[in-house]
This record gives sequence, C-alpha cells and structure tokens, in this order.
Amino acid sequence: MNSSKSPGLAGFGILKNTTCHTEKKISVFFSIIFMTVGILSNSLAIAILMKAYQRFRQKSKASFLLLASGLVVTDLFGHLINGAIAVFVYASDKDWIRFNQSNILCSVFGICMVFFGLCPLFLGSVMAVERCIGVTKPIFHSTKMTSKHVKMMLTMVCLFAVLIALLPILRFRAYQIQASRTWCFYKTEHVEDWEDRFYLLLFSCLGLLALAISFLCNAVTGITLLRVKFKSQQRQGRSHHFEMIIQLLAIMCVSCICWSPFLVTMARIGINESRSKETCETILFALRMATWNQILDPWVYILLRKAVLKNLYKITRGCCGVHIINLHMWELSSIKNSLKVAAISESPVSSKQINLQPLSSTGQ
Repeated sequence: MNSSKSPGLAGFGILKNTTCHTEKKISVFFSIIFMTVGILSNSLAIAILMKAYQRFRQKSKASFLLLASGLVVTDLFGHLINGAIAVFVYASDKDWIRFNQSNILCSVFGICMVFFGLCPLFLGSVMAVERCIGVTKPIFHSTKMTSKHVKMMLTMVCLFAVLIALLPILRFRAYQIQASRTWCFYKTEHVEDWEDRFYLLLFSCLGLLALAISFLCNAVTGITLLRVKFKSQQRQGRSHHFEMIIQLLAIMCVSCICWSPFLVTMARIGINESRSKETCETILFALRMATWNQILDPWVYILLRKAVLKNLYKITRGCCGVHIINLHMWELSSIKNSLKVAAISESPVSSKQINLQPLSSTGQ
C-alpha cells in the first residue's frame, strides 16, 4: 500500500524495519531541557525587545524591533508546540500505532515542523532587507516602513509559511513518521515520487534562499555603514545602526551554522531520489542542530544589546590597555545625538511646523 496516499497508515511501515534507535530516558530528558531553556530564553528576549520597542516607538529602530519580536515569538511557540509533542511521543514509548490511528498528530507535528522551521528563516531575511533599506534609503524607510507596513509584512510571511506547511495536506499527501519514530516530516526514505522530491527541494531551497538574502543584505548594509564612517567624521544617527547590524550578523551566523546541515541534507535526499545514502542518524543530528537555532536566537538580543556591548568594551579596554575611543564622549555625542537626529529626521511634520513658525510670526 502506498503510504503517502493513505493518511490513516502513513509512515507505519517504517516502524517495523527501523534501524535508528534513541535512548528513551536520555531523549526525554534532553527534550525537556531544550524546551525549558528555549521557553525561558525566548520569554526573556521578548521582554527585552518589548521594553526597547516602547522606548523607540517613533524612531527608525521600531520596525526592526517589531520584526525581531515576531521572530522571537515564533521561536517561543515553536518550542512550546514542537517540544510538547516530542515529549509526548517519547513518554508514549514512540508507539505511533496506538495514539496516531487517524494520523492527525503526525500531520500536526509535520505542519509545525515546516512552519516553525521556515518562518524564522523568512523573518531573518526580512529583517536584513529592512535594515538594508533603512541604511541605504533612509528617506524611503522613514516614509514607507511604518508600524502598519511592518505588521503587514509579518502577517504575509506567516501566511506564506503556513501555505508551504499545508501544501502536502492540500494535495492529500500525508506527513510521514521518520525512521527514528520521534518526529514527522516529508517522506525521506525511498523517495521515488516527483511530488515527494518537490516538497523536500521546496523546503530546502526556500530556507537556503532566505539565508542567501540575509547574507547579501547584511553585506550591503555593513559596507554602506563602513563607507559612511570612514568618509564622514560625524557619527550622528549611526550608532543604533551598528548595534542592529551586529545583531543581524549574529542571527545570520547562528542560522547558517544551525540550519545548513538540515537544509543541505533534505536537498540531497530530494536530488538523489531513492539512491540517497543519508542515514537516520545523519538526519537526526541535522535536525538537532536546527533545533539549536531557536535556543540561540534570543540570546543574540539578550547579549548583544547596547548596555552589554558597552560593558564588554570597558572590560576589553581595561584588559588591553588601549584607548581607541573616549567612551564618555561616545555616550554623549554618538548615542544621544543619534537619537535626536533620528527623531527629527523621522518626523517631517514637526520640522515643517518649526520652519513655518517664523513665517507666520512675520506675517502677523
């Protein structure tokens, strides 16, 4: 029987001849630990980002913080939903035949794996594009990248990820229980049908494309900021850009390191068809690497904040004994002036009112 077209028995054939075994007690322990650490880390990052968003609500940093909050919230729900299902599967001794007769749980698990895998990658690329526009086209960014537009982009990204996750269900292709019997995804063993290969290649190509867009936009943003810094001695309005580009570079590095093995593995399975030599242990290791992305993402915003970077600068300067920049002058001139310039440049209505006041007084 073709398991890909039989939702009630999808993936059960793989349970009989599986060669991938996991230690139940260790797996449950690590699943609980990963889920707990991920939830706490993302909750702390959400609190930090929301507090920063309230401070910079009317400035150019607000759109970046809103996108970053969406990314962390997505990671949080990914830990909650996927982690809870994984713990339940381990606690039930991976007996899918007993608790998944109608294949509903496997379908939900597969949809969540695809959605919470692609959505953070998409949001990371959108954040890189937003920051690239903010640095290279500041006037366009200040007029078009409003809070309303950013929320629309968040909604569109989430809907697109949902569509990709629901595509197999809409095509009556059930998600498959994988060889380790601990998770559900596209069919990865004995892939011979073109549609099964298409889903694997679509997932991996979209993920790799998101990483490539992030790399390209971050490179353009970094080069633009360095050119402005070296050409002009005035750093007003640029310090918050450097803080955000450091965070974006960290997110990109974490995503590339964590997601590249899994995306490349899925692409190789889709290209090599039934001749793929990817073992269950290889796929499971790549999946665990990808899971670390949702744990490390929030720590980018927790550790790479302005206050933390400033303290690290003090420690480094004290250890090395090198005085590159006067930190007190940097605090007074760069940070405060950047906020003032950003506030003035992003409120054209107020600037017009200031210019019109002398004219109205002379007219009287």
